Amino acid sequence: MRTQAAKDEAASVIARRLPDLVALSHTVHSTPELCFNETRSAHSVAEAIRAGGLSVTEGVYDLPTAFESRCGDGELVVAVCAEYDALPGVGHACGHNIIAACAVGAGLALAAVADEIRLQVRILGTPAEEGGGGKIFMLDRGAFDGVHAAMMIHPWPTERLTGACLAVAHFDVHFTGKEAHASAAPWQGVNALDAMTVSQVALGLLRQQLPPGDQVHGVITRGGSAANIIPAAVTGRFMTRSRTIDGLAVLEARVRACFEAGALASGCTVEYKKLSPDYSHMETDPDLVAAYRVNAESLGRTFEADDADTPLPTFSTDMANVSLAVPTIHPLIGIETGGAVNHQHEFAAACITPSADAAVRDGALALAWTAIDAATDAGLRDRLLRS
Repeated sequence: MRTQAAKDEAASVIARRLPDLVALSHTVHSTPELCFNETRSAHSVAEAIRAGGLSVTEGVYDLPTAFESRCGDGELVVAVCAEYDALPGVGHACGHNIIAACAVGAGLALAAVADEIRLQVRILGTPAEEGGGGKIFMLDRGAFDGVHAAMMIHPWPTERLTGACLAVAHFDVHFTGKEAHASAAPWQGVNALDAMTVSQVALGLLRQQLPPGDQVHGVITRGGSAANIIPAAVTGRFMTRSRTIDGLAVLEARVRACFEAGALASGCTVEYKKLSPDYSHMETDPDLVAAYRVNAESLGRTFEADDADTPLPTFSTDMANVSLAVPTIHPLIGIETGGAVNHQHEFAAACITPSADAAVRDGALALAWTAIDAATDAGLRDRLLRS
């Protein structure tokens, strides 16, 4: 089967399945579930794959909400990643419902042509992108073994081929002090909230000396129980980001020194709890992303911001860790948001609009066609097989 014939067949599959793909996107959007607890969402996505005629194994790689579907027996192996976890408070304000539907569409389309283009397809359900690092656990446990190319697509307010993906660490900081009556005997207390306050001031001053790309942000998740009780237990949830995984290690040491300063100044003790493996920086495969661009442009997508060298958007993703092991792309597909950005309620609302539904179609097509190019372009195929 020649390239264009394979692409035509893939487009035909997606056109037939489009109502189901859009319905899947809306279903996942309507039941937002947080990382590693995406029970209904993961099953809904798996069932959509089964409805397309493929078998699916759920609960793989020791993760109850991960799944895997394999088809084709070609030498070249392409993995398409689905995400479906949501954010606390703002639901699917990162559009993972669109990501899931695009992955299903691309996977089913590729299944229809896999044998003819000597391709093996893996559709991977990857939980807990929002802070849990599901793909990192799956990578370490063999989900990407033997894979020659990995891909997914992410909704964004604008069309971009890639972003400035920052390495990130997620962790909780817990200060322990001693309760006391805040009026009658405050001197008998050890104020854990003071420890957090001193730490926040130190972090604010540290930001003046951080190199470009280094970031620190967090929230207090437990700050005390009553105004007249000296807080004995205070917890904050923080993220540190840097341009590279090595830079992240340097930054994290400096940030921890700020928390140590808070503990020392207040007389509290401090403990840290890592919430996930560290996310790395991303290395986008240039040949795969170039093929994606041609395919997306053929669908009417344009990349003026990339051509104008507009600064890349910054974000973090566990797909980045995959990119250091396997040639990977993670393009951003634009949807109409009325000026809203990711992680806002308005962006969540935009993820089930006609524009978002069009992104489901175009994203699935562009990914499928890019995988077909990888399988049928002799030079690209050979390079990927050698990688």
